Amino acid sequence: MSPHEPHGSSCPSLDIVIVNWNAGEQLRACLASIPPAESGYVIERVVVVDNASSDNSLDGLDLLDLPLEIIRNTNNRGFGAACNQGAADSAADYLLFLNPDTRLDGSSLSRPISFMQEERNADIGVSGIRLVDEQGIACRTCTRLPTPRHFFAQMVGLDKLLPRRFPSHFMNEWDHSNSQDVDHVMGAFYLIRTPIFRQLNGFDERFFVYVEDLDLSWRVKEAGHRIYFLADARAYHKGGGTSDQVKAARLFYSLRSRNLFGFKHFHWSTATFLMMGTLLIEPFARIALAAAKRSPSGIKETLAGYAALWSAWPPWKTANR
Repeated sequence: MSPHEPHGSSCPSLDIVIVNWNAGEQLRACLASIPPAESGYVIERVVVVDNASSDNSLDGLDLLDLPLEIIRNTNNRGFGAACNQGAADSAADYLLFLNPDTRLDGSSLSRPISFMQEERNADIGVSGIRLVDEQGIACRTCTRLPTPRHFFAQMVGLDKLLPRRFPSHFMNEWDHSNSQDVDHVMGAFYLIRTPIFRQLNGFDERFFVYVEDLDLSWRVKEAGHRIYFLADARAYHKGGGTSDQVKAARLFYSLRSRNLFGFKHFHWSTATFLMMGTLLIEPFARIALAAAKRSPSGIKETLAGYAALWSAWPPWKTANR
């Protein structure tokens, strides 16, 4: 029997969706790290959705011992839209959205699936695990649902200057060494029950990249489901991923997504204030910080990112619904 064949009709099934954009060898390492399914679950599909990569990311993947499907997009559709593509035909019990800059180990899949299968955890809709760096140190990957105060503090750097008075929505004060309920787990490893994903219509594709996972968690919580972080399962996560290749574009998309989020989830007056602060206050704060660090590249990337934001005006209006 292949390690990926069903082990019985009562065995929970899993589809893994990986969105790739020029991830290079990281994608191959990620796929090679997927452990053989154990008796507690079965991997039905591993779907790689490629967003028009220009490198050789997809070469030779068919040699891997996985139930692999590859979707090749002719243009970069963005993260959320590509995730929805990969999940579209899923008949599995669970969907795992996994970044290509991750590497799994033996507990990465078996532990969260067995945990969510327990009857007492039927109200848990999403689970995340501890993501660690090369030294095995846990990354701070869980967040609170953000408030306007969180975003405003981030905008002018108060979360860094006065972290006790203006804490970030990132749970940086917690070392992620214990398991607990949280508001959000990072989309680098996002295990969700497929019926819930269907009920919520998946990711909102208006978020090209960034915050789309936070938006989904917001809706998961609104629908009455819990989100849980498991500290006793882990995976390696590089962080930054392929977005390090395009820092100005990364700034543009993160700012755009933040404002989309504001218009979707906050009162319109609050969202408008957030938008104006993003356009008129934050660029000067970022330039001042880059100048203080003596980083000409930081200033250049900030100017390029904000130029793209201004040229896309008004990109967030469509989020108001």
